[in-house]
Amino acid sequence: MEMDFERRFGGVRRLYGEAGLAKLTGAHVVVVGIGGVGSWAAEVLARNAVGSITLIDLDNIAESNFNRQLPAVEGNIGKPKVTAMCERILAINPSCQVRQIEDFITPENIEQLLHFSFDGLIDCVDDAKAKVALINFCKRANVPIVVSGGAGGRLDPARIQLADLAHVHGDKLIAKVRNVLRKDYAFPQGNNTPKKSPKFGISCIYSDEPVTKPVMASCDIAQGVSGLNCAGYGSAVSVTATFGMLAAQVTLNQVLQ
Repeated sequence: MEMDFERRFGGVRRLYGEAGLAKLTGAHVVVVGIGGVGSWAAEVLARNAVGSITLIDLDNIAESNFNRQLPAVEGNIGKPKVTAMCERILAINPSCQVRQIEDFITPENIEQLLHFSFDGLIDCVDDAKAKVALINFCKRANVPIVVSGGAGGRLDPARIQLADLAHVHGDKLIAKVRNVLRKDYAFPQGNNTPKKSPKFGISCIYSDEPVTKPVMASCDIAQGVSGLNCAGYGSAVSVTATFGMLAAQVTLNQVLQ
């Protein structure tokens, strides 16, 4: 059956207008990390008729992903996350140009993997080094980036906030990233009051909710830093999905400016 674009995305046109829809269909957004946060971000982009989406992740879908990751359903176990998410996006909008990159971002390969032009990037990875590399790359390229803080161990989606990365508080992962950016990449130095520190010009989604430690003492929590991975900490899809959806909406707003 041939897709009726107007019937599928007429609601987007009525919300943003003809010019807004044209910006969305002409936009290329990159989502790095297709997990409990990134999969929901990609879904929002697809349902808002974003014309080109690049998905970057090396992981395959596992049963442990079922409680929070959008493409984690029966029949997708063992499938690359980028492939499953690509199939999902094309089922929503067959005209979307989807690029799959099966790899993890590292400081060593970022220039090679992100060699193409794009209009925005959503960082949903839980590795501090990768986050630093992505932020520095986008800052140098003058491309908007939205960074996701740690979603694991959080219970209340109402505590999720948007702030400049320099002003985030209560997130150990972001604090670590911020310290490296200041120390090694000449980002503005801060002071004892994060909200009064000079801004980085980087949007960050985070929660100031204290992390809930896992009930099972045997859970392995790497380095005591709550990340997006949620493998050690428990996770709630209401929280991880809200992180991803808010990050995607901030990116859409940047595209529409």
